[in-house]
Amino acid sequence: MDAAVFRDVLGRFASGITVVAGLDGAEPVGFACQSFASLSIDPPLVMLAVGKTSTSWPRIERAGRFCVSILAEDQQEVCAALGASGRQKFAAVPWRTSAHGTVVIDGALATVDCRLAAVHEAGDHHIVTGEVVDLAARENGRPLLYFRSRYAAGAFSN
Repeated sequence: MDAAVFRDVLGRFASGITVVAGLDGAEPVGFACQSFASLSIDPPLVMLAVGKTSTSWPRIERAGRFCVSILAEDQQEVCAALGASGRQKFAAVPWRTSAHGTVVIDGALATVDCRLAAVHEAGDHHIVTGEVVDLAARENGRPLLYFRSRYAAGAFSN
């Protein structure tokens, strides 16, 4: 199968954009992630897909916990910063430490604090499941979406 065709066809599925982040000691570590979904209500679980080439994921995995921050439409710069390679990703990103020892992105639409539940091999990715230990959401705002390799904002009423 042609990889460009695969990306083009599946890029027609609009997705929200999240940041998956934790602490490596006292240092924030994280990455932008569009492969995120609710998995189970009982027990409360979420799932995400992480590329095997990620250098951030092994550092988060060692900590055993992470927070998923669901980005708002005005957070394209946050997405770009956390989607880049390197260790200075958080230099211009406002964040704070959660009560559970993870990294919460300020201004996010919602946050989902998780304890690592399992990691499964899946082609060139890992499928990660997280047990939800805490949730928060703000009342207003619209999501940052990704469609056909471009950012978009959802036209939803609150």
